[in-house]
Amino acid sequence: MKIDPSHLEILSAVVAAGGLTEGAAALGKSQPSVSRTISMLETRIGSRLFEKGRRPLRPTELCLTLAAEGRDIHAATERASQAITKYTGGKSGTARVAGSPIFMDGVISNMIAGFQIAFPDVRIDQSYGYATKLMEQLSAGNIDLAICPLKNDHVPPEYAFETILPGRNVIACAPTHPLARKTSLKLGDIAAYPWITPPADSPLYEDLRKVLKGIGITDFKVSFSGGSLVSVMNVLKGSDSLTVLPYSVVFLQKHLKSLVALPIRIEHPERQLGLLRRIDRPERPAVVRFRKYIKQQFASLSHSIGEQERNTLWRK
Repeated sequence: MKIDPSHLEILSAVVAAGGLTEGAAALGKSQPSVSRTISMLETRIGSRLFEKGRRPLRPTELCLTLAAEGRDIHAATERASQAITKYTGGKSGTARVAGSPIFMDGVISNMIAGFQIAFPDVRIDQSYGYATKLMEQLSAGNIDLAICPLKNDHVPPEYAFETILPGRNVIACAPTHPLARKTSLKLGDIAAYPWITPPADSPLYEDLRKVLKGIGITDFKVSFSGGSLVSVMNVLKGSDSLTVLPYSVVFLQKHLKSLVALPIRIEHPERQLGLLRRIDRPERPAVVRFRKYIKQQFASLSHSIGEQERNTLWRK
């Protein structure tokens, strides 16, 4: 026997309120419409739901059983409604995000932590890659959003690219490095020290080579190559090596006192850090919310970096 679930919800409200009029008021319905629903349900099941002639209404044993089911249906409906509201509002669901390793580990991971404190029911699936691979992953539908440095004129027409931070690189070292303690530096001061190079397929690798060439260093010693941001920081901490890193990464490590930027003017890359996505695919609400959150966080970060620039020797 099939029974309309809404009829059981109405029955539950009548039993809980203690009468047809009270139940109708609780439901926001008219008393005659609620009475008709109860009569229809009695006809459907072939049994009375309330004892005849008793005032106030006295539910039968079957009525109480069905009312309990109605309460469960109402609770399930409420949960479903809340789930829909959360999902469409971007407060639940999944966002598949990938990006350049240095930026993901040094900058984005902290922002993801803050996002998940605010929206604990959104799952973030993170992976790594550089621009070419990220575009392939976006095209294949394997990720929803890429966070990477790109030149605006290198963005294919089927993609949207929102700039969130201009390209800024610095020569970085550990706070204990001999050069970190000097009040003024010349380009020749850095020539004697070994270098940590990023992975060969990283845009930072070409940046480092260009920086060194730009300051007249063509023959340099490599002490460590590749590795994650954590491994690079550990090597810097235990050695006198230098490296080239995005300033945003160094800036966000300052509270840990693990990295410092040397006040030496170098050429900045033409790339911009941005959010890359396909424009021919609809975004899930959680992805939209995450993307907007990251943009807000970078707006704040950009302001803080600007303040720092005005109070240090590091300059464009």
